[in-house]
Amino acid sequence: MHRLFAELELSVTVTEQNLADRVQYILRSNTFDVTELERLRRKAVPSSMAEDAAPQLAEQPANVDAAVNTPVLVDSNEDGTVTQELELEQMRTTLDEAILETRSTPLENRPRLPRIAISKRNRAIVRALNPMLVTYFEASRDLCETDSILFGAALAVCRIIGAKLSTA
Repeated sequence: MHRLFAELELSVTVTEQNLADRVQYILRSNTFDVTELERLRRKAVPSSMAEDAAPQLAEQPANVDAAVNTPVLVDSNEDGTVTQELELEQMRTTLDEAILETRSTPLENRPRLPRIAISKRNRAIVRALNPMLVTYFEASRDLCETDSILFGAALAVCRIIGAKLSTA
């Protein structure tokens, strides 16, 4: 994203971190609605990256209602009753906050992550978050930052599913 910004805005000098912070501010302040954000994302992704991302989008579970951009998470009951709905934007906000928090937390102070049961609901959450990680990994400069992204993503999953975290 930084490279594209630098190519488009030659007169503006901005660091990768500053640009990432501005993106986070825009996402948190709800400046744009969900459909406008998705339109901007599609416009910003180069066609070569879109081809790479297409298989990931195709792998999303059938219980994700793409028309309204709301994943419908189905309980594992036999009757298939809907137990919870989360908007992708809420999930993205949780992910953003977890990654930012993880970056500023020393390794020894990070919470211990619990084991998470494999279920349709948990898999749907992970599948919905996976495409969101692409932009973070592209901007990652080193292994420590990649570690923070991965840990933040795992922390976000725990928060979304309501798993208890320990600080021991």
